[in-house]
Amino acid sequence: MRIALGIEYDGRAFAGWQTQLHGNTVQDTLERALGVIAGVEIATIAAGRTDAGVHALQQVVHFDCELKRPLSAWVRGVNSHLPSSICVLWAQVVEPEFHARFSAFSRSYSYFLLAHAVRPALAAGRVGWYHRPLDVNAMRQAASCLIGQHDFSSFRAAECQARTPVKQLDRLDVSEHQGLIRFDLGANAFLHHMVRNIVGALVYVGKGSLSSEGMAILLAARDRRAAPPTFMPDGLYLTGVGYPPQFGLPQSAETSRLTLWR
Repeated sequence: MRIALGIEYDGRAFAGWQTQLHGNTVQDTLERALGVIAGVEIATIAAGRTDAGVHALQQVVHFDCELKRPLSAWVRGVNSHLPSSICVLWAQVVEPEFHARFSAFSRSYSYFLLAHAVRPALAAGRVGWYHRPLDVNAMRQAASCLIGQHDFSSFRAAECQARTPVKQLDRLDVSEHQGLIRFDLGANAFLHHMVRNIVGALVYVGKGSLSSEGMAILLAARDRRAAPPTFMPDGLYLTGVGYPPQFGLPQSAETSRLTLWR
């Protein structure tokens, strides 16, 4: 039986999603809890790997298990063995051909950035921070040149293992409320550090160090060395994964569960 799960987690305490020898990752922690319920070792496959400090409102994973358990066991039962920073939101039996990574046709991320002279305390690790006001209109204008299918090599980490840097970015919205700036991105797939690198470049635009025309030039350069530094992971959230409708899975997270920007 193949089971799909929707997972929510706070990435502050973990060294990213993917399993590591020290075991301090979201995947390791989740698999240990699943193993308690299944009575055997469970191996999971995720829609995408998130870095250390990156959060998820809805990561999607799948695993195979020969033992039958009610779906409630994969939700409430597993949650009883997870720390408060990880939660299974839903569980669903899926067809054997479903694959959490390869069946997905889109991913969505949001980044929350506090532009304020004083660093956050209660929201530390949950939002990015920049110490000066930023020009949101300029960032919005610069963001528009990134929409569409492009070679995003200028926003690709050196260690990225993607087969191609060409991705289709369908959405890049920039909004602001009382100093909290929100970036919403949607694409068929993302390169390693792509969102954080885009946010870092837009911050340069917002503070006046890069023009909208400069952003277009940076995109065309296809050279990571020409771009601003990678921005901090703190405010980055995986918010949804899109799948063909025949699988019947939720398409995005319940963003009402995240109230940081209110």
